[in-house]
Amino acid sequence: MASRISFVHPAADRVIILTNPGAGARNRIETIFELVECLKQHGLTAVVVRDFQTLEQQIQQLGAAGQLRAVVAAGGDGTVAEIVNRTDAVVPLTVFPLGTANLLANYFGLTNDPHALATVVAAGATARFDAGRANGRVFLCMASCGFDADVVHRLHSKRRGGHISYWTYARPILEAIRSYRYPPLQIEYETTQGASVVKLTHRAPWAFVVNLPDYGGGLKLVPDAVATDGELDLCVFKRGSLWHGLMYVGLVKLRQQRVLSDYQTMRVTRVRIASDEQVPYQLDGDPGAFLPLEIDVLPARVTLLAPLDRLTALGLTPPVPQRAGAAG
Repeated sequence: MASRISFVHPAADRVIILTNPGAGARNRIETIFELVECLKQHGLTAVVVRDFQTLEQQIQQLGAAGQLRAVVAAGGDGTVAEIVNRTDAVVPLTVFPLGTANLLANYFGLTNDPHALATVVAAGATARFDAGRANGRVFLCMASCGFDADVVHRLHSKRRGGHISYWTYARPILEAIRSYRYPPLQIEYETTQGASVVKLTHRAPWAFVVNLPDYGGGLKLVPDAVATDGELDLCVFKRGSLWHGLMYVGLVKLRQQRVLSDYQTMRVTRVRIASDEQVPYQLDGDPGAFLPLEIDVLPARVTLLAPLDRLTALGLTPPVPQRAGAAG
């Protein structure tokens, strides 16, 4: 599906920055106000908000006045996902990555350098990207069920606030290793073959539905996944045990998972995952509930501001220059 780069209207000069008090390092407030100053140097006015109700009010007011240039999610992937679930597809969004997991920001070449992000916002290059919807909730990077979702659920069930680091995952990983049983998942999905929609099934103990290739820790479950094709990518591993899990991680890390006969991927538009046992799922690194899980693709659901060179590198087409004297 073709996607084209566009630019925010020059008259839109207001920026909303949402900071998540539970995401990232303790010095994030100083960094955010440095971003405010950098935006000011580009002639842009920023307001910092700390709750979603205020965010929604600001978006409505500035959007109606044609002044909204961007909403900046200052946090991790969970902060971005929460904003997307509360806003329309036309709201221009970018990321100031201050969370533990920053898959979306890494993929789009966004860093926690205030000067660099202010330059991106001032340039105003945007494009529309797909998202997924899982049991009614929008996700941007991936949804998964099984061992990794069990780890996420264990971590959040015992969390008492504070910053999550990668070391925070150590205990829930060890607990999951001791007790997770890798129950089989019944996976039904729809894929397009030519002009037809075909319904197929799989049984596997590991299932991932990805919108972007990056999973975390440098892992790329589906290296050729893209978020502008109007589809999602279903990835399954067919054997369930700790030994197989370690082998899968190692081969994915080496980008050699395709040599496995029990690794399969397919482009899908709709997926249903169920199990006879209680199996958790997670969305963009945050805990969901338990299966069954209904997933469908939302084409062009998100408008993202990103560096122009990164958007071009992703194969997006720049706008066609209007000829002099052409009708507006």
